[in-house]
Amino acid sequence: MHYVILDMEWDSAYHKLYKRFVNQILQIGAVKLDENLNIVDIFDVTVKSSISKRVSRRFVELTGITKEMMLDGISLGDAVDKYNTWLGYDTVTITWSNSDLYTIAENEKYLMSGKKFRIDKYLDLQKFIQGELRLLGHEIKSQISLSHAAELLGITTESYDLHTAKDDSLLCAALLKKHYNEAAFENLIKDASSPEFYNELYFKPYYISRISDNLIDKKTLDFYCEKCESKMKRLTKWRYHNNWFNANFVCTDCGKKYVCRVSYKKTYDNLIVKRRILEPKVKQTKENHDAVQSVPTTV
Repeated sequence: MHYVILDMEWDSAYHKLYKRFVNQILQIGAVKLDENLNIVDIFDVTVKSSISKRVSRRFVELTGITKEMMLDGISLGDAVDKYNTWLGYDTVTITWSNSDLYTIAENEKYLMSGKKFRIDKYLDLQKFIQGELRLLGHEIKSQISLSHAAELLGITTESYDLHTAKDDSLLCAALLKKHYNEAAFENLIKDASSPEFYNELYFKPYYISRISDNLIDKKTLDFYCEKCESKMKRLTKWRYHNNWFNANFVCTDCGKKYVCRVSYKKTYDNLIVKRRILEPKVKQTKENHDAVQSVPTTV
C-alpha cells in the first residue's frame, strides 16, 4: 500500500456559461509515500485555466504562480489524467482538511467534462494531526493551518515554499512522518468509493429549532436542582434563541429558581446535546441603583 498526500492551489474565476464564480484548480502537487512513510515519488503540475486568461493578485502573492506560468500550463483534464496514472492503485489519498474535496467536486462539476480524480480511500490529515496535538496537551478549539500545526510540533517551515501544492504536500509528509500513530491513523481512513462517504461529506450540521422535533429525547429536558438535587418544575414555555432553548425552572422542594438551557446540534451520525443551569439575573431597581451610588468612599 502507498499513501499519497495531495494538495491543490485554486483561484476564483467567473464562468460565463454557468454565470457563477468557480474555484478553479491551477496547481496540483502530491507526494507518494511507502508503507514506512518514506517519500518515493513527487507529482507537480501547473494547470491552464479554461475560463480565464488572468489570475488574481492575491493568488499570485500567495502562490507565486503568475499569469504567464498559468497560461503555460496544461489543461485540467490532462492534469487529472496524468495524476490518476501517477497515483497507481492500492493507495490512500490524504489531504490537509477535507476542503480540498469540495474544490475537487466543484471542478469536476463545472470544468472537467466527466473526468474525475480517483480517490479510493481517504484520510483527513488535519483531523489526525489535531488529535495528536490534543494528546500532547495543546488546546485545539478550531481547525488550524498547516503552518501553525508545524510550529506546534516543532517542525521548521523555512525550507518549504508554503502555499505551493508540492511543498505543502512535502510539509504534510514531514508532519505525518514525525507524529505517526498507527492506531489513530488507520482508524481515520475511510472508503471513498462508498456513496456513504459523500453523503457524510456533503451533510451540513444544523441546530434543531423545534422543541417538538422527534430527534429530541424528552428526558434531556428534565433538570435537577443543584442545591438539593430534586427534579425541578418548569415555569415557562421553552423559548428558542441563538441555537439554545431557554426556560425558567423552580425546585419544588427548596424553592430555588434557575434558568435552564439546552441545545441540540445534528451531525451526520450524532446528536450533540449541551445543557446549562444558570441562576436568574437579579433585576436592578432604581432604589438599589441609588443606594449603590450613595455609598460613601474613602481615600
